[in-house]
Amino acid sequence: MSETDKDLVFSEGVKAGKRIYYFDVKQSRNGDRYIAITESKKINEGTPENPRFVFQKHKLFLYKEDYEKFVDALNRMLDVAKGVVSVEEAQQAKAQREAAYAREEVAEEPQSPGVAEGEEKSEKKSFLDKVKDIF
Repeated sequence: MSETDKDLVFSEGVKAGKRIYYFDVKQSRNGDRYIAITESKKINEGTPENPRFVFQKHKLFLYKEDYEKFVDALNRMLDVAKGVVSVEEAQQAKAQREAAYAREEVAEEPQSPGVAEGEEKSEKKSFLDKVKDIF
């Protein structure tokens, strides 16, 4: 049994055209479980006369501290995609959530000794804002 087989707890695949999505529950060395989502796409890197198929894979790792946030966001996206919630309603709710997150961060953030009262602190970016900057 390979090292990767030992950490696999449960797996399920979903076939979707030329893609297969694998949902794997794995266990780390310290016993924590996490989810690995893999998209595997069959692509032809050869020619029509001489096809050479390879599988392009993209992985996403989801850790236990993020399960609830991930599922909530996915459910919201599904509601918009299915038309259950309008884009405008989703945008308004998103703005309200972001404002609430910002208030929570400010409330939790201790005043740094190097910043005098009344001075502006550098703005902290959320994970999503950092990802947006990359793309």
